[in-house]
Amino acid sequence: MTVKRHMASPSRVDDDVLLDAARDCVLAQGVRRTTLTDVARGAGVSRMTLYRRFPDVRSLLAALMTREFGALLAGTNRGADGSHARARLVAGAVAGVRAIVADPLMRSVLDRDGELVLPYVVQRLGSTQHIAEQFLLAQLLAGHEDGSVRAGDPAVQARALLLVVQSFVLSHGPATTDLDPAALFGELAHLLDASLRPEPT
Repeated sequence: MTVKRHMASPSRVDDDVLLDAARDCVLAQGVRRTTLTDVARGAGVSRMTLYRRFPDVRSLLAALMTREFGALLAGTNRGADGSHARARLVAGAVAGVRAIVADPLMRSVLDRDGELVLPYVVQRLGSTQHIAEQFLLAQLLAGHEDGSVRAGDPAVQARALLLVVQSFVLSHGPATTDLDPAALFGELAHLLDASLRPEPT
């Protein structure tokens, strides 16, 4: 007897089901080879159901990256601890880099389709970068209040820190295999802490 697989009703399918299917496709075959047809099949929905939520692969993958890396950053930032804001910023930033470079989805994107992230480095910031920048900005403002961060324009400081931190994410892998990862992350922590420490009076 043949069992027919019923397509889910469009109104009953949660976005997470679609994004989970997209994640599976990217991990299995990379970004460039992922199609909406593959994702719809993996999610058990019709192509029209998927098209209604995400009109193209770009919008689907943007939503996937925002969900995955936003959740990682939110988790590490909530766990950031320290006696003052500068310590919380450094701990949260380093923990965020560690989490993202170890994430299978990020590794798949960078290893197979690294050129696809170039626009988010040279042209515009993505949603995940804005999430990271908001954490940095909040801790900078708190650091100005408690005196643990040197004076400066917090928006400029946050953007400068974001550019430093994202370089550790994007270059981690082949460019750093000859170094001890713990030592490298320790150096990142030192760079961030030293750049934000108030000038001695």
